[in-house]
Amino acid sequence: MSKSPTISLSLPFALEALVDELKRMKAYDVTTLNVEESTLASLRELVASSIDPEAAIAPVADASYPTHPPQEEAVDIPSPRPAPISAPPVPIKAPEPETHALGDLTPPTIEVPTSGSKKERWEWLREKVLNCETCVANRNPDRQIVFGVGSLDADIFFCGEAPGEEEEKQGEPFVGPAGQKLNGMIQGMGLSRENTYIGNIMNWRPRTSRGYGNRAPSPVEMDFCIPYLKAQLAIVQPKVVVALGNTAIQGILGHDRALKIGKIHGSWYEFEGIPLMPTFHPASLLHNESRNAKRRIWEDLLKVMERLELPISDKQKGYFL
Repeated sequence: MSKSPTISLSLPFALEALVDELKRMKAYDVTTLNVEESTLASLRELVASSIDPEAAIAPVADASYPTHPPQEEAVDIPSPRPAPISAPPVPIKAPEPETHALGDLTPPTIEVPTSGSKKERWEWLREKVLNCETCVANRNPDRQIVFGVGSLDADIFFCGEAPGEEEEKQGEPFVGPAGQKLNGMIQGMGLSRENTYIGNIMNWRPRTSRGYGNRAPSPVEMDFCIPYLKAQLAIVQPKVVVALGNTAIQGILGHDRALKIGKIHGSWYEFEGIPLMPTFHPASLLHNESRNAKRRIWEDLLKVMERLELPISDKQKGYFL
């Protein structure tokens, strides 16, 4: 069996990546984290390898004592105590500011055609997004812009924050691990991915200064993409929007730090005249698969089902209890 390639990272970059991931998990309202002993051992090894033992030991020289004192003035000179040897502090490079979006960040004005079928208007909008100069300038090299997919007659519009690695590869939202969790949530409601509509605020995966990993989109980036989201809503005209995660809530309802998903999930809001239900991002279940974590999302979805007057069985009412 071949071994996986080892990625060599400097301590500052490794710590920066770790901090970024913890911030992302916090945005998903993850409050606990299980760390395997092997991971801790790798971190210890990385810290140890970042200390140069040769640089830590410097020869002690004292210019006040001649190397060969004159014999006639020879005196007993106590040997100077060796200076305590300690490792020099590991320089921690301050994290570089994240790469901001390129191009004109003035939010575009989108006027959706009033004539033609839903499909024709949706295809018009999709082409506009795929050819948006700012979107194209900000997508990662050899990756795709990601536009919404699903039924144009859907009653539910699931909206996340931004594409991830798998999404930008395939050009479709929620096809990675978090997407599998979302599919399970939809199936639990008695629906399928094909008869809902799924999208993100962002049309591109936000770049990082390191060139790898994920980061939450900035308010400026989300504000630029919001008109495209509103245009999709105008075409699909869903009965309910389900906002997935804290960052999506910030982008949709306004950049208000008081809007924390842990506090507002399960409560009804409104966006573009459409009832909106905030709930936790399905990626949160990748870090916490407890029954309690699943149940709190499921209770939010039960409220959506009630609002849409979908049939709810006793079995569905008891999921994750």
